[in-house]
Amino acid sequence: MRRAAGVAKVSGCLLAAFLFVLATPVQGPVQAKEDDIYRQLNLFGDVLERIRADYVEEVEDSELIEAAITGMLRSLDPHSSYMPPKAYRNMREQIKGEFGGLGIEVTMENGVVKVVSPIDDTPAARAGIKAGDYITHLDGTPVMGLTLAEAVKKMRGPIKSEILLTVARKGVEKPFKVTIIRDVIKVQSVRSRLEDDVVYVRITSFTEQTNSGLERAMAKRKAELGNRFMGVVLDLRNNPGGALDQAIAVSDAFLDQGEIVSTRGRRAEETHRYSAKVGDLADGLPLVVLINGGSASASEIVAGALQDHQRALIIGTKSFGKGSVQSIVPLQGHGAIRLTTARYYTPSGTSIQAKGINPDVMVEQVRVEKANNGRRRSEADLPKHLKAEKKKEQTDNTNGNGEATERRRDFQLSYALDLLRGMALLRRRSAE
Repeated sequence: MRRAAGVAKVSGCLLAAFLFVLATPVQGPVQAKEDDIYRQLNLFGDVLERIRADYVEEVEDSELIEAAITGMLRSLDPHSSYMPPKAYRNMREQIKGEFGGLGIEVTMENGVVKVVSPIDDTPAARAGIKAGDYITHLDGTPVMGLTLAEAVKKMRGPIKSEILLTVARKGVEKPFKVTIIRDVIKVQSVRSRLEDDVVYVRITSFTEQTNSGLERAMAKRKAELGNRFMGVVLDLRNNPGGALDQAIAVSDAFLDQGEIVSTRGRRAEETHRYSAKVGDLADGLPLVVLINGGSASASEIVAGALQDHQRALIIGTKSFGKGSVQSIVPLQGHGAIRLTTARYYTPSGTSIQAKGINPDVMVEQVRVEKANNGRRRSEADLPKHLKAEKKKEQTDNTNGNGEATERRRDFQLSYALDLLRGMALLRRRSAE
């Protein structure tokens, strides 16, 4: 049964007025633009009322409004999105370092879910999901047509429950199916071990515990080595990013001075610069950073800062190229929006958006990445990505045998360790 026309019209006016308040910029636009906004909102109101009155089935007003907001944000860039209340809570849990699900960082590309990176020691990683995989179906249901938030919601569920993923992988002729059992994902974002006289530190993501975890790991490993401490390998491969403040803190941990990163929005007053304080956890000894195509966002901030200050040698393959900053804007009682509000720049003033960080020494992962038969897709391949600016002027096993086997397979790490030891030897000889 249709609703009374008078009630519908009043509701439509209230919704249009509400949306106008949200759509009006803080700084008053010129009259022509203001009039155009009114016209567009009238169009929106007309379409909304037509759906409410004549659509074959009755639709909840809240669903229509959420869908409109979702579509508006999706039209901007791949990283802006609407998060309903539950998705917002899940995101906050993830930043804190503990959440339920499969253990993969994902984005949306060409209508399907793309795996940016599996998180170490999670159900997805153990099931063989790889960075660059495309998830086309969830429990047999096509992902096409879903928003990223809706797809993530379907991938999360009760602990010990199963989900069937259909995965398309570059270099594999046909999509294949993988059954994964959901579990509580406790992200230990920092792991470390000794590689003879070198401290190896792997950061899998940037959560609220990352910097404190790095400090504890370095203190423990340096105490174990004593005078034999020769340097650090910082592994940021397949690290999809995370909290900006933690990326700044990790960069600061190895720098004594200088700018770490700057963020620049539309207006001059939105420019922010972050600088290092005195103190180097590596005591000025050689530092090597490993990156690859799965290193994105916060990982690129760290690699870019250490590279520009010539504090570290960057080894591996070109990073993902996500040089934009997303702000989380809570909507009281209605979840939040993730909105791209700025670009970030390395200390040299370079934006890596859609370009990535180029390593100082290009080293392919012979046994792993070559198997993909082609280059890995990056930020530049995502639809509606922010354009690049023109230049202005492995698994961590803790048992001995497992580690030895993994190191032999990890060509990039072996190369980094050999190079770092050579740098340390030259340093010592020059000091004699």
